[in-house]
Amino acid sequence: MPSPRFCNQCGGATLERRRPAGDDHNRLVCSGCGHIHYENPKIITGCIIEQDGRYLLCQRAIKPRIGTWTLPAGFMENGETTEEAALREVREEAGVVAEITCPYSIFSVPAISEVYLIFRAKLLHDTGYFGSETLARRFFAPEDIPWEQIYYPAIRQILERYITERETGSYGIYMGSDDTGKVHFIR
Repeated sequence: MPSPRFCNQCGGATLERRRPAGDDHNRLVCSGCGHIHYENPKIITGCIIEQDGRYLLCQRAIKPRIGTWTLPAGFMENGETTEEAALREVREEAGVVAEITCPYSIFSVPAISEVYLIFRAKLLHDTGYFGSETLARRFFAPEDIPWEQIYYPAIRQILERYITERETGSYGIYMGSDDTGKVHFIR
């Protein structure tokens, strides 16, 4: 994401990247008024929703990777809790009203400054409609999931782990990141 060009405090076009006194990171600082512009990661929330041993996936209608499949998830909005954001995304992208049962995975992607929070949830009501960001949505049996068309490797690994755990009936909560090019989960 491009950095802002103008200071949101004074409107000046005098932003420069430097380390403010007492800070340990380089920041965008307005040389006119001294305001520090913090750039923070984006939070993506979503849910694993299972019904009768099948898992809800959405086919993307927007860039990047139109036509690939993913869990219903998206960016958190200001003023929302992580749970509210996840349930809103499920409703918008899949037309499903759900209830979160527990957190499942926290995954960091430092290279693009994103954090994924994936929850376990149960379906309460299927409206039959989905939003414009979705080409299709469907519940897949594990053997029918289009694994090679899953949008993001972390989503694939989260879903694979969940399906394995469902078979044993024992679920964990996982943290991981792709900062080394490999996905690592810590139980």
